[in-house]
Amino acid sequence: MSTRIGKKNEDADAYMTAGNKVGFGISAASMTATWIWASSMYASATSGYTYGISGPIHYGLWGALMILFIYPFGKRIRKVAPKAHTLAEVMYARHGRSSQLMLAGSNIVGSVISLMSNFIAGGALISLLSPINFVQGVLIVAGGVLLYTLWSGFRASVLTDFTQVMAMLGAVAVLVPVIFFAADFPTVFTSGADNLTAQQGNFFSSDAFLNQGAPYIAAVLAYAIGNQTIAQRLFAVREDLIKPTFVTATIGYGAMVIGVGMLGVLALYLGIEPQGGDLNNLVPQMAATFLPPVLLAVFFIMIIGALSSTADSDLSALSSIMMADVYGQNVAGKEKADPKVMLLVGRVTMIIATALAVAFASMQLSILDLLVFVGALWGALVFPVIASFYWDKVTNKAFTISVLAALALFLPVRFSLVPMAGVVGIVVDVLSVVGIGVVLGLMTFGFFGLKPAKIVGAVASIAAAPFAIGALHEYTTLSASLVAYAVSTLVCYFMSFRAEQSFDFALIKKRTGDFDHENVDEDPDEYVPAGAPGSFA
Repeated sequence: MSTRIGKKNEDADAYMTAGNKVGFGISAASMTATWIWASSMYASATSGYTYGISGPIHYGLWGALMILFIYPFGKRIRKVAPKAHTLAEVMYARHGRSSQLMLAGSNIVGSVISLMSNFIAGGALISLLSPINFVQGVLIVAGGVLLYTLWSGFRASVLTDFTQVMAMLGAVAVLVPVIFFAADFPTVFTSGADNLTAQQGNFFSSDAFLNQGAPYIAAVLAYAIGNQTIAQRLFAVREDLIKPTFVTATIGYGAMVIGVGMLGVLALYLGIEPQGGDLNNLVPQMAATFLPPVLLAVFFIMIIGALSSTADSDLSALSSIMMADVYGQNVAGKEKADPKVMLLVGRVTMIIATALAVAFASMQLSILDLLVFVGALWGALVFPVIASFYWDKVTNKAFTISVLAALALFLPVRFSLVPMAGVVGIVVDVLSVVGIGVVLGLMTFGFFGLKPAKIVGAVASIAAAPFAIGALHEYTTLSASLVAYAVSTLVCYFMSFRAEQSFDFALIKKRTGDFDHENVDEDPDEYVPAGAPGSFA
């Protein structure tokens, strides 16, 4: 497919966003495929195995709803920056270099970790189902994804996603029921009940919610707003198709990920121990145990499709960041950027990123922990980024300091670098309560506006306070994420609300757009460089 769409002289803008004109079917499939990665399937099963029957629900349902929450913000982002390539590029137009590099830098880290996670998943699968060892499996998967993505970039990624998601949906619809019945469903849910703790057997488990559901709500909201793979599809789809694209992806993601996650619940009832003690092996192990050879091949296609569709998205995201944000804005400057050099930068980036991800994949780190950690890091950016698209008072200084302050408090809380007892624990709990209000308020704001968001946020914080203060700091993953939201919001707001400047959002459209100037629809003289009057860069 990549060979068929390849052009002798590729277009730099098409390499990043496919001309901003991708239709509904391809866009919805690509959004679904990108959000469903092998790591999410493995992590959903891990959640089911760890937390019981509600684990996959907490993983898949909240992840699906976060896709839904993207679209109202996405409509606003496309309105002010219809032809941008990255969110960081828009932050450069809105604020300046420091805000841009913060968002770009976080995405580089996130996408490399995502690549590593998918290569781990592929290596684990191949090593379980063949004589090939883990490292060789990682190299095969990485090389395959790089080969079909390298030449045409995002265009190759978005087109192959359609085939991959169709294969995944069909495979899940067949494989999950087959494994369940091969494992003697529903008898096993009676005979194996003794393998579950009281919390694992409770659908409304507080343990599952506080350790999996709540942290994932916070983490995935951050993924939705800060992740370049999502933003890239937002900028690529036709503007009038944003809502149906993301609604369709919400349904597809939820159904597939919850379905695969139930394999972890089944393994828990069966009393199966993950091979080598590695929970990443759980899904391939269940497939190898209960599927006949023909369906095992179908399973292999499903996982390879899932990891490839996200890995190629990460490569495309990384290449667009280096092309637009590093070379296009900071090295050459937008008006002097050479599209041919941009393409070279993008392709070299893909090769280097693949090599780094392969090297890191050999460490075989926990996928679930990585996902939550990166999402929490992005939590520091959520309020400043969203506010920058709606509130004309947010300044570059407020954006930068709020993110740094949030990270400065997030890290010691997340890794327990300071004792959480006494006054420190109470302070963390109070900030976490504020963070609860921020998360729910932002979700409400996207759909219903500012006034309902303030009411929901205030009520949520007040209602949570009696239960949270004195106890929430014991859940380090959740409290660290909420602290990041709270601190970035408080600092950004108090540094901005008295600002005398009022930013003209019309400037963003003039400062972003095509780098291949023969494709520019607007008058190039309208371009206003950052730092000009009306800019706070």
